[in-house]
Amino acid sequence: MHKKNITIAPSLMSADLCNLERSIREIEKEGIDTLHLDLIDGHFSPSMPLGIDTIKQLRKITDMNFDVHIMSHNNEFFIEEMVKVGVQQITFHIESSTHIDRNIQLIKKNGIKAGVALNPSTSLTVLDYVLPECDTILLMLINPGFATDKNEQKVAYSIQKVKDLYELIQTKQLSTKIEVDGRVSLEAIPDLVRAGADILVAGSTSLFLKGQSLAENKKLVEQAIEKGFYKEAK
Repeated sequence: MHKKNITIAPSLMSADLCNLERSIREIEKEGIDTLHLDLIDGHFSPSMPLGIDTIKQLRKITDMNFDVHIMSHNNEFFIEEMVKVGVQQITFHIESSTHIDRNIQLIKKNGIKAGVALNPSTSLTVLDYVLPECDTILLMLINPGFATDKNEQKVAYSIQKVKDLYELIQTKQLSTKIEVDGRVSLEAIPDLVRAGADILVAGSTSLFLKGQSLAENKKLVEQAIEKGFYKEAK
């Protein structure tokens, strides 16, 4: 596979939630420029790690790119709030959207990158008409919001789904990015990169592994990415 730039997007949900500013400073120190923020309404998914006001405060202290992943039944409300905050990318779930194209255009007209997120079992066929409008497609590899369940593994077909989406994007000659989220572990990263992933949401199984520093974990993530470029296809 040809080499390309892979974005490491640390998931703030996996950082030290009692010391968010300190966590962000550590991430910045490692030269990472993108922060993945999960905005969950507590209904679409059971957890609520970050609120709108928290994200507003974080925006004041850092110039990092905010990659916001909305998990809600009321996407329009959260999109409008994130537009006000000044974020760089917004993805929302296709499963909870009635007016998908309208939401995409609402994001894009404000100069923000737009994308849709798909739950593990959601078919790529839902992208038939909206794919050309999307800057990014976020593929969930586990069910949204259950990252705290350490026993939940990524779905068995996750690598195949990334491959299928990559082929679809190539066939349509698009520049849409593939973002992967959920158990993006050091073991899984080489295969995800080889399958075509561009943005890795890094959490508790990679960048925030316990027992090692963020700097040490970042090196391991980078090594795993390199493996993805050179690892022979099975």
